[in-house]
Amino acid sequence: MIKAVLWDFGGVLTTSPFEAFAGYEKKNHLPKDFIRSINATNPDSNAWALFESSQVSIDEFDALFQKESTLRGHKVPGKDVLALLSGEVRPAMVQALRMIKKHYQVGCITNNVKSGQGPGMSKSENKAQQVAAVMALFDTVIESSVLGIRKPNPEIYQIACTQMAVDPAQALFIDDLGINLKPARAMGMATIKVLNQEQAINDLEQQLQLDLRSSG
Repeated sequence: MIKAVLWDFGGVLTTSPFEAFAGYEKKNHLPKDFIRSINATNPDSNAWALFESSQVSIDEFDALFQKESTLRGHKVPGKDVLALLSGEVRPAMVQALRMIKKHYQVGCITNNVKSGQGPGMSKSENKAQQVAAVMALFDTVIESSVLGIRKPNPEIYQIACTQMAVDPAQALFIDDLGINLKPARAMGMATIKVLNQEQAINDLEQQLQLDLRSSG
């Protein structure tokens, strides 16, 4: 029986940074999915992994990412990528979160970096306030940049379950990256991969047997 719903943040409760990556790539005449390919190369030790676990500073990340991208044929400063991270809050997903919170514990496990304002890495005070309002809904929030551990390390999922006093088999985890869902599933969690907002809400309704579209 599910007792807790664990949420990723970026790409789930906000629009995906991948959309911003695609726009940057088009504007700068880069190959499609070039930025994602950098992040997927040596995923446990690359610049992105080190920054999300707070092992390097912003300036160090900037230089490391630029070096990694240059080795793959195109020079991309890491700070350019950081400017693309903060998505727009999805009101329908936040509404679903509010309704789920009435019936289940809710927690957030987010891979983030110490850039911008707050856990959503916001670039403006207004957006930071929007993110803060969403974060306040959670019973527990696990940030990779604070903990020094990032998804898909199984330890971060166990920490979240421990804080919420649930067994992994009693949790549902929702994320937009399959690589982050695999360890959760291996631990016994139910999982949902977010492809788009409509599909995510449909899957949540099916898994939890709730109507997440009404205003009640």
